[in-house]
Amino acid sequence: MLNLAKFFRACSPAYRLNMSKPEDRQYYIDFASVRGSHVIKELRRTITFSDDEPTCQLFTGHIGCGKSTELSCLQAELEQQNFHVVYFESSQDLDMADVDISDILLAIAHQVSQSLEGAGIRLKPTFLQNLLKNAASFLNADITGLKTNVPMMGEVGVSAEEDTFSLSLGIGEITAKAKNSRDVRALLRQHLEPRVSNIIEAINKELIEPAQKQLKQKGKAGLVVIIDNLDRIDNTPKLSTRTQPEYLFVDRGEQLNKLKCHVIYTIPLILTFSNDKETLSNRFGSPAKLLPMVRVTEKNGNVCEKGIQLLREMVLVRAFPDIELEKRMSLIPEIFEEPKTLDRLCQVSGGHVRNLLILVSNCIQKDDPPFSHSLIERVISERRNELSKAITPNEWELIKQVAQHKAVRGEDEYQILLRSLFVFEYRDDRQGNWFDINPILADAKELNDV
Repeated sequence: MLNLAKFFRACSPAYRLNMSKPEDRQYYIDFASVRGSHVIKELRRTITFSDDEPTCQLFTGHIGCGKSTELSCLQAELEQQNFHVVYFESSQDLDMADVDISDILLAIAHQVSQSLEGAGIRLKPTFLQNLLKNAASFLNADITGLKTNVPMMGEVGVSAEEDTFSLSLGIGEITAKAKNSRDVRALLRQHLEPRVSNIIEAINKELIEPAQKQLKQKGKAGLVVIIDNLDRIDNTPKLSTRTQPEYLFVDRGEQLNKLKCHVIYTIPLILTFSNDKETLSNRFGSPAKLLPMVRVTEKNGNVCEKGIQLLREMVLVRAFPDIELEKRMSLIPEIFEEPKTLDRLCQVSGGHVRNLLILVSNCIQKDDPPFSHSLIERVISERRNELSKAITPNEWELIKQVAQHKAVRGEDEYQILLRSLFVFEYRDDRQGNWFDINPILADAKELNDV
């Protein structure tokens, strides 16, 4: 009854659920009751209650905690309410180690124009077309002097017939070249950064406003743009005193907030620990919405039975998607020798959904089910050793402090503990927010040394 190959593919950590596909919808588990808030509901209500006023919202959380899946749910819900939603992963267009405002704006123009063209929305982006032609000419004029293997571009995406000009194709070709070459990015920014205000105005007047009008004529409620994966931007220095996330979202966040449609940006979690946290909120009009971990234990240390139950269901539905929930529970012995073995995996994942999928995938790689307790413990031990190798003695002391005080203070501790997935953040309606160590580290020798 268990299709092991299909189960393995469904547990791939790289597999993102697309809620527009029925086969993916069956895998979705709603964890809102054990995350402490219904963040997607809040994002959706902000958009639907806005009465045509554009909104700009920030969304954050640990990498791998399920943000992309939740954003896919939001996209499906908004489309059911007749919005035209443009969702895209910014990493398709950007080198996440080196990003500037003009890069983000170009990626937005690329993805939005592509989606609108696909929906039959007719646009006449005169300024953007000329900007694109000039950028191509500018790059060609300088590119021959660079020691790169980037080919000549010509007037990319431009036909002799203006009506056949494809903005999305033209931008797509240029952004692909820029993503793959630091030299091309530098040249492109030299041309575009002085024109950022004009680019924003052109995106509004030549893309968003005409699209809103035509979408309304088609009976649509409006345009929503969701930019995912910006939370993966590297926390590298951008200026002498600023990191890349601070520069983009704090120093220049006002420009990102000027698009005249509903926009959601994912942002790095470190910004919620920054001294500029309030400035960030002021730039965008409200604090970033946080997606916490699934609770596997409560703040007092007791097991969160509901959280374990839902994580158990997440594993079982990926093994038996066509079986009713009640019957799936009886099929646990086909995968695990004992139900408590599955619960052990759920507990040690810390409620980090990708961690749980990694652990299950590692089990499938090592042996056929049903998985024994000894196999499970070997997989857990190997995962613990992988994490422990990167932890310094000073960091072990910080981890011990988090285990004792359930708190993380400041950017430095965040950078050391949360970004490396040594510590997770949880939320409960009654107990508020707290932090705890990644449970997979709980049995580490270094943590238990006195």
